[in-house]
Amino acid sequence: MKALIVEDDFTSRLLLQEILKDFGEAHIAVNGKEAVEAARGAIDSGDPYDLICMDIMMPEMNGYEALKEIRSIEESHGIRSSLGAKIFMVSALDGMKDVFQGFEGLCDAYLFKPVEKAKLLERLRQFALTA
Repeated sequence: MKALIVEDDFTSRLLLQEILKDFGEAHIAVNGKEAVEAARGAIDSGDPYDLICMDIMMPEMNGYEALKEIRSIEESHGIRSSLGAKIFMVSALDGMKDVFQGFEGLCDAYLFKPVEKAKLLERLRQFALTA
């Protein structure tokens, strides 16, 4: 599995890296702009990300904006969102409006911080990203 962790908080990045390390390579982006560029580069090279864990509240470009941009890039390459990267929004924002906004942007799952390893692993299995 090739993953992209998009998180501006160092501790949260470390936690996600630690959970995902046994499943494949994990790249890092610290804001939405970096995430969009990393996703674009991966798609253009023919080796797209299988998973993107995306924080919402970040500098330069928030997670909702990055989510929409990434889905747009996938679409421009003929990749339907259901066949593109599995994008999990990861946030301390737990209001229903925030969750709905993520799903409106075509995220695949929404996890609350602090991320519980068991819940993340359950989602990975749900989307066939692990055995």
